[in-house]
Amino acid sequence: MTEITVYTAKAIYTMEPSHPHGTAIAVRDGEILEVGTLDSLPPWLEAHPHRIDTQFSDKIITPGFIDPHLHPSMAAVILPMQFITALEWDLPWGKVPATQTHDAYLDRLAALANTDEETPFFTWGYHRNWHGDITRRGLDEVCPTRPVIVWHRSFHEVIMNSAAIEKFELESNAIAGHPQIKLDEGLFYENGLRVAINALNPYILAPETFALGMQRVKQVAHFGGHTLVGDMGIGIFNFDMEWQAAGGIFDTDDTPFRVHYTPNVLALADDGDFQRVLDFVATLPERNSDKLFFSDHAKLFTDGAFFSQLMMVGPPGYIDGHDGEWLMVPENFEKAARLLWHAGYKIHVHCTGDLGLELALDVLQKLQDEKPRFNHRFTIEHFGLSTPEQVERMARLGAIASANVYYLHELSAVYGRTAIGPERAKHMARLGTLARHNVRFALHSDFTMAPALPLYSAWVAATRENTEGEIVGDSEIISLEHALRAITIDAAYVLGLENEVGTLRAGKRADFTILKADPFEVGAHGLKDIGIWGTVFGGTPRPIEAS
Repeated sequence: MTEITVYTAKAIYTMEPSHPHGTAIAVRDGEILEVGTLDSLPPWLEAHPHRIDTQFSDKIITPGFIDPHLHPSMAAVILPMQFITALEWDLPWGKVPATQTHDAYLDRLAALANTDEETPFFTWGYHRNWHGDITRRGLDEVCPTRPVIVWHRSFHEVIMNSAAIEKFELESNAIAGHPQIKLDEGLFYENGLRVAINALNPYILAPETFALGMQRVKQVAHFGGHTLVGDMGIGIFNFDMEWQAAGGIFDTDDTPFRVHYTPNVLALADDGDFQRVLDFVATLPERNSDKLFFSDHAKLFTDGAFFSQLMMVGPPGYIDGHDGEWLMVPENFEKAARLLWHAGYKIHVHCTGDLGLELALDVLQKLQDEKPRFNHRFTIEHFGLSTPEQVERMARLGAIASANVYYLHELSAVYGRTAIGPERAKHMARLGTLARHNVRFALHSDFTMAPALPLYSAWVAATRENTEGEIVGDSEIISLEHALRAITIDAAYVLGLENEVGTLRAGKRADFTILKADPFEVGAHGLKDIGIWGTVFGGTPRPIEAS
């Protein structure tokens, strides 16, 4: 029989209310046998061969961190690009400096792009609220010859100079008539972005480039202390290519995390045939391995990107009077949701604005009236803008949330001034209201929409501090323990995996995160500065430094 390993620690926080603390955890064959102390473990240790591992005696053990919503394929496209971002980014291979003005952005772009290379230049991180309007004409002035593709911070739009539009043969009457393409500005957004992506695919999905991006995703996930992540929408580019790449890079012995896959029904149903997609989705669990797996989850969309100010918002609308965008027109959303609901799927819905949320809840009400379901886990993904009444309605309908609270940190101040006014801006991600209505929720990064750093998201949730150092919407602050639950057991719940992971107790997987400081000693304000030693995955230590 395999030897038992007992890891000792300064403190173990199990996230199990009935058994919250320990200082020793016994594991065997990737499974937790017991959490307790060296004094409580002799029934196991006297009966079986064992060893005591004290390397974490001055550290803290928590359940392995879980991000239930990120995008490995999207990140694999972005990570090989040059980052030019308004805020500093901390990545495993270095820091990206902040660039916060229009002129600074163009200067940085020109310095990076105007080289002897003739290959297309891709950059990610542009945002109008910091960098002003970047258009085809402006790009032509600073980069007249080399094809330049500026990918928006939201990922939902790109801007190209004339050299890029010519190279990728995007100057046509058919494209010019597309409602979500502004060819004179070089702008391709939302569904118009798919037109651009189809042309850009030979570069962004080139095997060597995409493999580099996936390897970097692997580093990023470990760097954040994850032992489980959710790919919330495989199929955004090309399902078979994405799955094959994941198998070659993630399904290996040196990957210290698992990936739960949720298919992107909108992308897979590019012909509008949702029944065909449902039949295909039903076959996906046949592909499962221990590290890469599907279950009974599927993803739909309502409105547009939060970072692009394309979310659908209710009265009084946007300050400048512009409109948001639907990603799925309401009729198609309802049609797809009905098929999935009646087939018993757990439905995840991308909702960023309060009108997007209203559509999702209206459809959920119809579906509950048609075929009542319990524990259906209809999940509102992102949960950007909402009203208190909508949260109360979520509670009545049994919906849950997976929230991107980082919106509040990066965007509340600037959106308060320029987009939706201070009142609504400071109440992005109403986590306190969710908690008061007992609506279960997780925190996610939607990487690269937020850094894949769970403790950073937990810090935002427990402090609600924005980029300008303001505490906004203090009635929506959640407790430190609730914030930690949102990146462990409640994140597992969103993925339907709470019986396997998310807490530390007998019978669960031996996946945990090793911290260099105690979150309950440093408090909510210290969460973002806690160092992560690494993880224990399947009972085996995986230090970050070694990878």
